[in-house]
Amino acid sequence: MKFNRNFLCCISAVLVFSTTESRAQNTKPEAIENAILKDKKNFYYIDFKKYNAADPSLPIGVFDSGTGGLTILNTLVQFDQHNNATKFAGKDNIPDFAKEKFIYLADQANMPYGNYYSEKKNDLLVEHIIKDAQFLLSDKYYLNNTTKNYSSDKQKVKAIVIACNTATAYGKEYIEDFIKTTGINLKVIGVIDAGAQGTLDVFKKDENGSIGVFATVGTIASKGYETTILALKDKLGYKGNLQVYNQGGYGLAEAVDEEPDFINRKAIAPTANYRGPKLDSGAYKIERTLLDVYNFDFSNHKMLCDSKSDECGNMQLNAADNYARYHLVSLMEKIRNTKGAQPLKALVLGCTHYPFLISDIRKILSDLYNFQKNGNFIYRTFMNKDIQIIDPAINVATELYTYLNKQHLFNPAGNMNASEFFISIPNADNKTVITDKEGRFTYNYKYGRNAGEIQEYVKVVPFSRNNIPAETLDRIKTVIPSTYELIQKFHTDNSKLITLPEAEKIKP
Repeated sequence: MKFNRNFLCCISAVLVFSTTESRAQNTKPEAIENAILKDKKNFYYIDFKKYNAADPSLPIGVFDSGTGGLTILNTLVQFDQHNNATKFAGKDNIPDFAKEKFIYLADQANMPYGNYYSEKKNDLLVEHIIKDAQFLLSDKYYLNNTTKNYSSDKQKVKAIVIACNTATAYGKEYIEDFIKTTGINLKVIGVIDAGAQGTLDVFKKDENGSIGVFATVGTIASKGYETTILALKDKLGYKGNLQVYNQGGYGLAEAVDEEPDFINRKAIAPTANYRGPKLDSGAYKIERTLLDVYNFDFSNHKMLCDSKSDECGNMQLNAADNYARYHLVSLMEKIRNTKGAQPLKALVLGCTHYPFLISDIRKILSDLYNFQKNGNFIYRTFMNKDIQIIDPAINVATELYTYLNKQHLFNPAGNMNASEFFISIPNADNKTVITDKEGRFTYNYKYGRNAGEIQEYVKVVPFSRNNIPAETLDRIKTVIPSTYELIQKFHTDNSKLITLPEAEKIKP
């Protein structure tokens, strides 16, 4: 199995699903836009008359619903497809964005974004997404959860990368429309069109095959990838029988970000607040007949069971790799039980959290390819041995590079090591906020809020050991070490964090 990063062509195809899916289910987010544009006393107000988006020294903003978007940022950090001196194509062993500063936002308090669709709160999701953009466009942040007053020395940005598939599907056009009303000229780049192009690059023009779209439930519900892939297929003249199979990875992004309703590292037995797949009940069933296929890892309480025998009455997934196993088996079962299904050739990772599990995903696909029952290979007919795993990040980097080059916005004297990393946390100073014993929004509060009630639900603060679990930091350090080094430099070199308690700093 190859991790396909050889798709460098940007596309101009619009996401045709946007108006038919997301806009049909949402109303214009007038309340938050009015707060930003008109209410000078509001926390979210920005004076765009003083905003110079054409200033090359400004940083590039990147946001996601959590830490998953760091995989996109890591590609930007390492991207080297051009000569920095001439801007011609060709590597020079210097990152193309070496002089660019990045500002990253993880809207951790409000994640997972993929669940707003199922809770019928698309309008609230759009409001969160507009607030994400507002943070990048503004100069405000808080030092930590105990700070009462905000600081206003954060730089504004010259471009925005939406490093989140769900936010791209439901909010990209809203952000673009909002920015038009501000009067500034600022590029917004999403990930879905990039992923669609990268997926089609795997196939010859007359080749048959299946494409698996592995994404959050919300992204799948938007039909963003399926619609964009099929529209682009016709536009580019692909004549083969290409089939798209969608798998909503319910709980997987949450497990990567250690959300307590989906994973609890301290638990040794099933927990009462668990919301992941369950045995024989709910929309996401763990099928007893497929337990040998799932081949879950039970070590170190990665699965929680109410019995010490072979039979569990209550079984809960408690590790990200087990969530991946559950969903990839579900995808292959869907393909296996479809009449006339073509073999799976490409799997697009439609959530930025999923590349953290790339090695697990490769192993699971290999295990399924080689799985036998009664001497028969169950899935081989329905999958290629060498499945291409598609990560849209390279196309995102290419689109950003093209934009900065065309608009003469490359920073002539900046430094990537000055990049900054922020995360949203529940605002304890807001008396309406309801949190659990871990200090996070309760599920009912998170999805029970209503759009249009403009208030500071969250504080946006720098990354720290106080707001990112040690397991997540270890994963970042292992999988994307270049970005982890930038996070460390943020804590050791940035004057903004001088007064941050030493115990909270992320240091070497």
